[in-house]
Amino acid sequence: MKNNLKYSAYTILLLIVCTAGQVLAQRPVRMGPASPDEIQKARAVVEAHPDSMKAYKTYIYAMGMLNPLLAAQYKAWMEKYPENVTIPLAFGTVYYNAEMPQAKEYLLKAASMEPKNAEVWSMLSADAWIWGQNDLATEYIRKATLADPSDAGYAFRYLWSFLDGDPDNYKQKVFDFVKRFPTNERGAQALYWLGANATNLNNKINYLEELRKLYPPQKFNWSSSGMILLADTYLQTDPEKALALINVMGEENDWKLRKQVAESLIKINKLEQDQNYKDAIIELDQVKLPKFNYINDFIALKKASLQAKARDVKAAYDSLAAKFAKLPTDQLDTALELYGEKTGKDKVQVMKDIEAIRDSKAVSAYPFELGLYTSNGKLNLNDLKGKVVLLTFWFPGCGPCRAEFPHFQAVINDFKGDNVVYVGINVDPVQDPYVIPMMENTKFSFIPLRGSKEFAAKYYGVDSEPENFLIDKDGKIIFRDFRIDNTNHRMLELMISSLLQKGLQSN
Repeated sequence: MKNNLKYSAYTILLLIVCTAGQVLAQRPVRMGPASPDEIQKARAVVEAHPDSMKAYKTYIYAMGMLNPLLAAQYKAWMEKYPENVTIPLAFGTVYYNAEMPQAKEYLLKAASMEPKNAEVWSMLSADAWIWGQNDLATEYIRKATLADPSDAGYAFRYLWSFLDGDPDNYKQKVFDFVKRFPTNERGAQALYWLGANATNLNNKINYLEELRKLYPPQKFNWSSSGMILLADTYLQTDPEKALALINVMGEENDWKLRKQVAESLIKINKLEQDQNYKDAIIELDQVKLPKFNYINDFIALKKASLQAKARDVKAAYDSLAAKFAKLPTDQLDTALELYGEKTGKDKVQVMKDIEAIRDSKAVSAYPFELGLYTSNGKLNLNDLKGKVVLLTFWFPGCGPCRAEFPHFQAVINDFKGDNVVYVGINVDPVQDPYVIPMMENTKFSFIPLRGSKEFAAKYYGVDSEPENFLIDKDGKIIFRDFRIDNTNHRMLELMISSLLQKGLQSN
C-alpha cells in the first residue's frame, strides 16, 4: 500500500492542472504520417474550408506531428491567407495539447494577430512555464486576465503567481479574490490551498472554517475536499468537534470511516482519563483509517503514548521505530528518542536499530546507464557508489514534478559539499527540447538523464510521475513513495542525514 503522502499527489496534480493551465499530455493516437490518400483528403478539406479549426487539426494528425513537412505547409498557408488567425491557432493548439515545444512559435503568431484572445495568452503562459520561464508565464496569464477579466480560472492562475511572495500580501490577495468570485469554484480552491499550505495549526483551522462558511461543501468540490483536511485536523485537537462536522458531511466515501475514528478517539480519550490504558489500546487497534488521511502519524504517536502509560515502553519504542524507519519526522524522532532512553538506549543505539530495520527492507537499485542532456556522455549509477542519491522520475510538463522541484532544491542546498547527488530521469523523450532550457531558466541543480516510461516501469516500478527514491551509499533503495512540499522539508533532511551518517556510529 502506498503511503498517504503519495496519495496526496492526486490532490496536488489537480492543483497544478488548474493553476499552471496544463492539461495532461494529450498525445495524438498517431505521431507518424497516415496513408497518402488520407493526407490528400484532409488537405482538400482544408483548402475548401480555410477557416475550419477542425479541418487543420485533422490534417496535422494525418501528416503526423513529427513530420518536418508540416512547418513548410504552415508557412505556405500563412502566405496564402496572411489574415487568417485560425491557421497559427490550430497548429499552436494541437502542439500545446500534446505538450510539444513547437507550440510556442504558432501561439506567438496567433497572439500577435489576435491580442485580445485570452485563451491564446493562457496557452502561452502554460507553455512558458514548461520552458521554466516563470516570469514570462506570469506576464502571459496577466494578459489573459486583462483580455477576459470575468474568467475566474485566469484570475486564479494569476493569483497563484504571488504564492511565493510575501505571505501576508498573498493572504490578502486570496481574500480579495474570494470577494471577487464569491460563487465560483475557484474561490473555494483559493481558500482551500490557503488552508492546506498553512503551517500554523490555528491559521489552518481558521482558513478552512472560513472555506466552509463561504463555500458550502455540499455545493463546492474544493470545499468538500477542504472538509477532509479540517475533520482530520479536528480529530487531532477536538474529536467531538470532528464528529459534529463529519455528521454534517454524511456517510458517503470515507466519511463513514472518519465517523468511526472520531467516535473511537472520544472513547479512547475517556478511557485514558480513567487510566484504563489497556482498553484504550484495544480500541485504538480497531481503528481503521481511510486510505487518504492526514492523521497517520498522530494515531501512531497516540498508540505509543498509551503503550508507554501502560508500562509497555518497549512496544511503544518498537512501533515508532518501524514507522520512523519508513518516513522520519521530528515528532516521531522526539518520541522515539524519549522511549529509547526509557528502555536504556542512547541515540547511537536508536539509530543502529533504525538502520537495521531499513536494511532489512532495502533492495538494490537497478544500475542504470543513461544519457546525459548536458553532454554526449552517460551516467552509470554504479559511478555514484559512496554517495547518497536523490532520484526522481519526471517530465517537463508534469505539474506535480515541477511543484516539488523547488522544495527538493531548498533541501539539497543545505547539503552542499556533502556526498549527495540529485538526479532526475525524464520519462518523456518527446519533451526533450524543454529539458535544458527549463534547467537553465529555473536554476535547478539536478543531473538530467534521458529515460522513458518503459524504463521507469520495468526497472523501478514507476507507474506515475513524480516517483522519488533515496539510494544509500551502497546503491540500495532505502526510501521511496515520498513527496515533499512546503510543510515537510524536514522529513527529507532527516532521510538524507540518516543515509550520510549510516555506519558512522560503529567507526
